[in-house]
Amino acid sequence: MKRSSALRLVLAAMFTALGILLPMAFHLLPPVPPFGQLGMVLLPMHIPVLLCGFIIGSQYGALTGFIVPLLASAITGRPMFWPIAAAMALELAAYGFFAGFLSRRFNTVISLVGAMLAGRVVMGLANVILLGISGESYGFSTFITAAFVTALPGIVIQLIIIPVILYALNRTNAVKRLSSNG
Repeated sequence: MKRSSALRLVLAAMFTALGILLPMAFHLLPPVPPFGQLGMVLLPMHIPVLLCGFIIGSQYGALTGFIVPLLASAITGRPMFWPIAAAMALELAAYGFFAGFLSRRFNTVISLVGAMLAGRVVMGLANVILLGISGESYGFSTFITAAFVTALPGIVIQLIIIPVILYALNRTNAVKRLSSNG
C-alpha cells in the first residue's frame, strides 16, 4: 500500500471517529429552548463528512458519510437505526461525495452549497422511501422543515466553519499535498 493510500485511510478513519464523537459531545448538553437537542440543530455529524469529501475526495467522503450514522447508531443508539440512521447514511454519503466531486470543479463555497443541497435532496428521497416502507408519510412541508428550518443553525455553522478550516489547511498546502499524493 502506498503511503498516500494509507494516509487517506487514516484520515477517513479520523473523520469517521469525529463524525461519531462530535454528536456524542453535543448530546451531553441539555436541550436548549426553542431548539431542543443541539445535535439535531447544529448537525455536528455533517461537518467531518463534508471535510472528508473536500480533503481526501469523493470516494472517501461518500464511504465515510455512509458509515458514520450507521456506526454511531450501533455504538451509541443515536440516531435510531431505522429509518433515521439508514436515511442519514444515504444523505451523508451524498454530502461527502458531492463535496469531493464539486470541489475539483468549483470554489469552496459553491462546492459546499452544492453538496449541502444534493445531500438534502437525497435525504428527502430517502425519507420518502424509507418512511413509506414503514407505513409513514413524509410530505414536502416536513422535508422543508427538517432540511432547512430546523437545520438552519447547522447550515450557517457549516457555511462558516468549513471554508475557514479549508482555508487554513490550504494556507499550509496540506490539502494540495494530499490531493497530489495519490
